[in-house]
Amino acid sequence: MTGVLELDHLTVVAPSLEQGVAHVRDCLGLDVPGGGTHPEMGTHNHLLRIGDDVYLEIIAVDPAAPPPAGPRWFGLGDLEAVRARWANGQRLRGWVARTDDIDAVLRRHGALLGGRTRVSRGGHFSNFSLRPDGEMPLGGVLPSVIERDGRSSPASGMPDLGARLCEFVLEHPEPAEIGALFRRLGLRRAPVLRQGPEIRFSALIETPGGRRTLL
Repeated sequence: MTGVLELDHLTVVAPSLEQGVAHVRDCLGLDVPGGGTHPEMGTHNHLLRIGDDVYLEIIAVDPAAPPPAGPRWFGLGDLEAVRARWANGQRLRGWVARTDDIDAVLRRHGALLGGRTRVSRGGHFSNFSLRPDGEMPLGGVLPSVIERDGRSSPASGMPDLGARLCEFVLEHPEPAEIGALFRRLGLRRAPVLRQGPEIRFSALIETPGGRRTLL
């Protein structure tokens, strides 16, 4: 079936890449390997394999890159807001779902997810959903969407540090309402929903040092 949406990766949105890497090290006891740059967005990342086809991304603005002509993804165009959420402990901030037909997904759900844009890392291009304001859909509750032109998840080619995702959780004041949205989008491996006073993600990850929680 084309247009299916399935968990691809989790995203830590950091004020700087150094802060993001240090935070994940504190939570998981692992030094996350470097990733690359995204010239179209003026960002860079580090990447940690946490399964056969799922990974963790730490992303931040690249101070050495020129700013993009349009909105910057993951809400990174508003660094003051990123810093405020970081200070509030909201560091694991969102997630990305993959599809084999982003146009079909956005025809159905573009009002929520945004439009299609072309992005790259390391010379590999992908199509990505981007809202006009650059913010994540519903503040990160819904995933951004990626289509890799037929390529499989890059997770299998990343260094294996022994980390494995056990559970991905979203706390939300209205979990039943969000669950209905997840079903409407046909999401596979969506976060486990729990009642909470505000939007917060957490991930339980098995590491060589035992099970750890990333917030």
